[in-house]
Amino acid sequence: MLDRMPAGSVQTIVTSPPYYMLRDYRGRPDQIGQEPTPDAYVEALVAVATAATRVLRPDGTFWLNLGDSYSSRANRGPSFDRHGGRGHRTGVVAPRGNTTAAAPVKSLLMMPARVVLALQETGWIVRNDVVWHKPNAMPTSATDRLATRHEHLFLLARRPHYYFDLDAIKIPGSGRSAGNRDRERFATGAGTATAHRLYSGSNPGSTLSTKTWETANPGDVWSIATRPNRSADHFAMFPIDIPLRCIAAGSRPGDLVLDPFSGLATTGRAALMLGRRYTGIDINAEYHESAAERLAETLPQAEDAG
Repeated sequence: MLDRMPAGSVQTIVTSPPYYMLRDYRGRPDQIGQEPTPDAYVEALVAVATAATRVLRPDGTFWLNLGDSYSSRANRGPSFDRHGGRGHRTGVVAPRGNTTAAAPVKSLLMMPARVVLALQETGWIVRNDVVWHKPNAMPTSATDRLATRHEHLFLLARRPHYYFDLDAIKIPGSGRSAGNRDRERFATGAGTATAHRLYSGSNPGSTLSTKTWETANPGDVWSIATRPNRSADHFAMFPIDIPLRCIAAGSRPGDLVLDPFSGLATTGRAALMLGRRYTGIDINAEYHESAAERLAETLPQAEDAG
């Protein structure tokens, strides 16, 4: 599909690939996430990113959400803290294999770091490592480590100068000193507005119309709660607040947004809500009809808002 898209047609890519060894889509030898080694998984994702480079505009951006897993013994495979990450593709729990060659038993595999460093080696510029903090993450059964409460969201670009609209995602400021504001924000959650508060203007793609001193850079720690799963097709939902923020910062109204691991098109819904165009790709044909229905439901809402 990527090879059939026009070169330089995409302004921003927002995606979350299948996490390593988490789900097995049986009968799909071309699936990503079931590679025999972490290195092979990294190579597969780099190949997708390389193909995406052709369709991305020179001033485009690439937002990549990745979760991690733990190394385990043979026949036990990686273990995961499933706290409501992207989780947007169904399948059976992956058959567990031996990952001890990649890391000591019980060690984090550091998959997000492995992937982004490999992307950097192929020419991608790593601009941000955003920590997605999940305030409502499920508790873990582990007793010898801390519970996982975050995932990574990387902002990458191909060139030093790229399109980025910080004003579109600034959060309300208080007018007080930055130090006091930050202390209060991390203590109480103030300033971690969700997307429906940030993008509630009358027009798709509208921005907060407050003075500069009344707004603040949202920073690289985003506290965004996971969403309840209301679909039998998903074991967790990727909160739409994340693509809303990425798309608002990385594109203009009318621009084309791409998700090469589209699932049920949450990124697509966010794109339409913000007045953008959308292309989604997913190898699982079972999702295509459901994704199309969700997009069709979203489009009239976006048109009414405009």
